[in-house]
This record gives sequence, C-alpha cells and structure tokens, in this order.
Amino acid sequence: MTDADPRFPPLSDQPGFLLGQLGSYTGGRFGELLAPLGISPRHFGMLRLLREHDGQTQQQLGETLGIHRNVMVGLVDELEKRQLVERRRHPTDRRAHAVYLLPAAHDVLTGAQEAVARLDGELFADIGAEDRATLLRLLQRMAASNGLRPGIHPGLTHERMRPC
Repeated sequence: MTDADPRFPPLSDQPGFLLGQLGSYTGGRFGELLAPLGISPRHFGMLRLLREHDGQTQQQLGETLGIHRNVMVGLVDELEKRQLVERRRHPTDRRAHAVYLLPAAHDVLTGAQEAVARLDGELFADIGAEDRATLLRLLQRMAASNGLRPGIHPGLTHERMRPC
C-alpha cells in the first residue's frame, strides 16, 4: 500500500465537493417531498414569487426568476392545468397577461412550506442551533460573493453557471 498523495486529498475533506454532494442530495429530496403535492421545485419557486407579488406578467416572472420566456410559458401552462394559477389580461397592458394564484395554490404552498421545514429538520437533525446559525451566515455570505440571487435557485434559471 502506498502513502496518500497530498496533491489529491480525499473528496470528503474538500468543502466544495461536500457542498455539491449536499446540494444534489437536497435537491433530489426536496423534489421527493414536493411530488405528493403535484409540483416540482421549479413550480414551487414560481408559486412562492406569486404569493409575494401576485399578478405579475409572464415576462416579469421570467426576468425575476431568470427563466427563458419559452420555459416560463410551459411552467404557467402546467400550473394552469393543475388549477393553481390563471392568466388574465393585464389591467394596463392589453398585450400582456398577468398570472394570478388560485385558491388551491395557497394549500399547495402551505404543504410545500411544510416540506421545506421537514427537509431542514432532516438536514440539521444532528447540528445544534448555534452551529446552524453560523453555517447559515457563512452560506449566505458565500452565495452573495458568488453573485447568486437571494431566494432564487440557480437551477431555475437559464443563466450560464460558472464552469466547475
């Protein structure tokens, strides 16, 4: 058996790898928790945004979320089929449609927020409150320093991610 090459430390000792590993796991687990609600993480992001600012145009939603307009049309179509949103003529721009939450969306959002809390509970079960607060501050600082939009998952966007 040979000694370990210091140029190649174990991946389990590299923070970037661990963040990627946890991000992949978390994204998959979140999708599993949302599936019984009939939505995906992309749908959740859009519904959350509409909960905060209902009645946005598809263009506004796409710009805020960083989603290409063609993809946005498909997402709105999917949510309309599930009777979670509806398109209405924009009150001041006759060329545009505004997207509004329907009552069923509020129940789905409540269930989705419970899924977020459950996921956080699973992920942080073995981490104390002080360590969790420290980790949150560090992650927020890292996200900001890497130009990530607060509250917008880069997996939603069509923006080009930095190469790994």
